[in-house]
Parts: sequence; structure tokens; C-alpha cells
Amino acid sequence: MSNLKIQPLADRVLVEPAPAEEKTAGGIIIPDTAKEKPQKGIIVAVGKGLKDEPMTVKVGDNVLYGKYSGTEITYDEKDYLIMKESDIYAII
Repeated sequence: MSNLKIQPLADRVLVEPAPAEEKTAGGIIIPDTAKEKPQKGIIVAVGKGLKDEPMTVKVGDNVLYGKYSGTEITYDEKDYLIMKESDIYAII
């Protein structure tokens, strides 16, 4: 997938958010100020899990997460979210 040098710790994952929608279903272009934060993305790095709880997601999984989940970080001029595995609602 990528050769990131970020290794999340414990039960955390690094997610590359999907791009925000550029147009509505009807074809109206959405300005940057009105774009919704994406709530899905691809996992690009996974921690080792907790002693009693192994990780259930893996690199490459497409996931859904909460609107306000995670902490935004920028690495090599790309935006990512780092969050706990429990902030992920589903693998899609």
C-alpha cells in the first residue's frame, strides 16, 4: 500500500480519509466551505493491539468511522486520521 514510517501504538490505527464529495447527486458542485468531513477511509497502518484484545482490522481495510473520530495529522504533505480501533464502526 504505502511505505509510511508511522507505527500506531496499542489499539490505534492510521486512516487515510476518502476525499470529500465534490458534487451532489444532482450535479451541484459543493464549495470547500460546505463539504462534509468524510466518514470513511482506508487503513494504512495498524497498532499491535492490546494484551487481551487483538486488532480486528488490517492495512487495506475500507472502514466507516464517526464524524468527529480521531486526530488529524499531516505527514509527507498528506492528511491522515489516527484513532482508536473502537472509533471504527464497520469494515465495508
